[in-house]
Amino acid sequence: MDRIKNKQQAYSMAQTAIADLKSAVYIILETADDDGMTNADIGRTLGIYQGHIKHEGHIPRTLLGIMEHEGVVEQVEDTKKWKLKFK
Repeated sequence: MDRIKNKQQAYSMAQTAIADLKSAVYIILETADDDGMTNADIGRTLGIYQGHIKHEGHIPRTLLGIMEHEGVVEQVEDTKKWKLKFK
């Protein structure tokens, strides 16, 4: 029973952490210039631009992908910058 409770607690913690990270990305993009920000700029601003060698930036890129799927952000084709879909 304790293992189930621990799994539920871990799941809840993970979901809260993802929600907090998405909120931080939203706030950064809300205050960005109208042309948006790059994945690298977002990650560095939030201190989450980590990853294994030659693959830095996976954390913010994954968050942006989730938020894009949710209809919150979009990537500008020409510049590859990210911005809020509705600002």
